[in-house]
Amino acid sequence: MPKKAKELSAIEVKRLTHPGHGHNVAFAVGGVDGLLLQVTPTGARSWLMRTMVGGRRRNIGLGGYPTVSLAEARQRAREAAAEIRKGADPVEQRKAARAALVTAQKRGLLFKDAVDRFLETKLQEFKNEKHKAQWRSTLDNYALPAIGDMLVGDIAVRDVLRAVEPIWTDKTETAARLRGRIEAVLSWATVAGYRSGDNPARWAGNLKELLPAPSKIKGEENHPAVQLGDVTRWFSALQKREGMGSRALEFLTLTACRSQEVRGAGWDEIDLDAGIWIIPSARMKMGKEHRIPLTKDALELLKALPRFKDNPLVFPATRGGQLSDMTLSATMRRLHEADIEAGGAGFIDRKNKRPAVPHGLRSTFRDWIAERTTFPGEMAEVALAHRISNDVEAAYRRGDMIQKRRAMMEAWGRFLHGSSVGKVVEMPRRA
Repeated sequence: MPKKAKELSAIEVKRLTHPGHGHNVAFAVGGVDGLLLQVTPTGARSWLMRTMVGGRRRNIGLGGYPTVSLAEARQRAREAAAEIRKGADPVEQRKAARAALVTAQKRGLLFKDAVDRFLETKLQEFKNEKHKAQWRSTLDNYALPAIGDMLVGDIAVRDVLRAVEPIWTDKTETAARLRGRIEAVLSWATVAGYRSGDNPARWAGNLKELLPAPSKIKGEENHPAVQLGDVTRWFSALQKREGMGSRALEFLTLTACRSQEVRGAGWDEIDLDAGIWIIPSARMKMGKEHRIPLTKDALELLKALPRFKDNPLVFPATRGGQLSDMTLSATMRRLHEADIEAGGAGFIDRKNKRPAVPHGLRSTFRDWIAERTTFPGEMAEVALAHRISNDVEAAYRRGDMIQKRRAMMEAWGRFLHGSSVGKVVEMPRRA
């Protein structure tokens, strides 16, 4: 029979030290076969149980000393020995328990946290700042209130429906994008090990069976616009407001440009002497350089703006960076609310009855061209930098008609100030 180790007392165990040379040393402490106190050259101590499990020799860790006392180490060794006699392997059991813990911790990721982690990488793919902001705002505004505090592993089809269904018919384009973005976040969560199974936000063979196809509901979602009859009152109220956001919105209105084009405008893009603003292709939605004739009003606005050292932006934010899209939207909202407080009806879209937004001013400009002037519609399309959809029209629009557009934008400025339609100059149409 193998010789049994002497059963050491707690005081004797405390006195065990490393001899000062070599690697780790293990001392048998007795009481349970194979129970050892391992001491490293640095003096660190821990409990081991050296035994056979099946046909394999195992060193089973039982904790550090003195956190785990001698009596507790012997009890743990007895329990491990009992499990081994039942045919279990304590080492494999611990590996399985650790794996289960890791899985449980991963499964514990909330959707709102998954959004943050997913976007850390995803947003690097986009060069367009507005596109980055749209990804974040869509999820923040519509997904997080519905499923933000849910574990990604618990989200089912019914939960995705709670996020997208309320806006599916009224804001179809936004809802369709929201669904796709939720699907992308959950797909990332699956690959990262935080959930398993089918993606509940998938369209084909899934939500497609529960929601009407976006194409069957309505076309492109229109942005609420200021009505032509309200434009003069609205523009007058805007000019009375102070702040960089108000001046940016005023400039946006005079030029009929997009918010991101105005907010990102640099002084190096503007020729005040020639009265031209040239937006480089990298900043345009269509990826093509866009020349804009600057009217007298637009030039006066620019010349009155302060310039800041080491800041190239025409309309910088208070802290020096670019104005946010929300700044312009907030200005529009305050104009609407102030008009109502003064006894007016506010500034709402004629069709959808929603308060006007900055992008809707482009629709207001287009409506003015169609309903109050005889300027060619194709000229308005050039001014708005819209995508060319007709080959004949594209050939006609190889040039940008900047001098003719200058007259059109001057007429638009007069309209904003309340001048009569009679001052609009009719431009001859091309035969």
